[in-house]
Amino acid sequence: MLVGTSVIAVLVFFSAHWLLSIFFQTFFLHRYASHRQFTMSKGWERVFYLATVATQGASFLVPRAYAILHREHHAFSDGPGDPHSPHVFPSLWRMMWATRVRYTGLVERTIHPEPRFEGGYPEWRQVDRIADNWGVRIAWGALYTLFYLAVAPAWMFVLLPIHFLMGPVHGAIVNWCGHKYGYRNFNTRDQSRNTLPFDFLTLGELFQNNHHRFAMAPRFAVRWFEVDPTYWVIRLFAALGIIRLDHPQQMVWAPAA
Repeated sequence: MLVGTSVIAVLVFFSAHWLLSIFFQTFFLHRYASHRQFTMSKGWERVFYLATVATQGASFLVPRAYAILHREHHAFSDGPGDPHSPHVFPSLWRMMWATRVRYTGLVERTIHPEPRFEGGYPEWRQVDRIADNWGVRIAWGALYTLFYLAVAPAWMFVLLPIHFLMGPVHGAIVNWCGHKYGYRNFNTRDQSRNTLPFDFLTLGELFQNNHHRFAMAPRFAVRWFEVDPTYWVIRLFAALGIIRLDHPQQMVWAPAA
């Protein structure tokens, strides 16, 4: 394969994995599982569950554990008890390691959260057991590696670790940058920021200040120049009857509880 074609093939593969992974993280794990900003039938829930497994692959995040972690993040945002705040942990590494430890405890049910953080999230334990198995995670990693061995120039192998850790990489960007860098539209009690006015990188997740002010709103953009790509997919899904925006305020913003 020609070098130029090889580079394009890897960039397309990397971009597709990046965008699909973050889309299902923000759409299914965050806006649906954690906040229930919209509803859907059990059938569609299972379709999106499996799509999240397929797109996150080696770095699949169990919806129950993700939802509980995120609810704790909102309850204790940037203070003691926040599982991933740059204002609680002095380094990105320590923040992500602490998040991993708590996430693992929630998955294995050795950590028991406060009752108020439980419930209302999708669970499919049979799928979780398979997707969260280390053998399955390694198999996904092997598939990524085989693709790179087939088409990638040697220097592009530096991208492989991101494929292996795609979910945590997205989490690190959002939780670190979204609470340290950018502008604020609202004077919230935490240090949340809007990092990108057009969030092409994490498909809306970097409007953290807007989201922390209006936690139940599926639209993370507020000002005229802000673009939240995932919200427009949500509108499309609602128009097609795939999901339901059950309350009028869900189309705009509802104050956080």
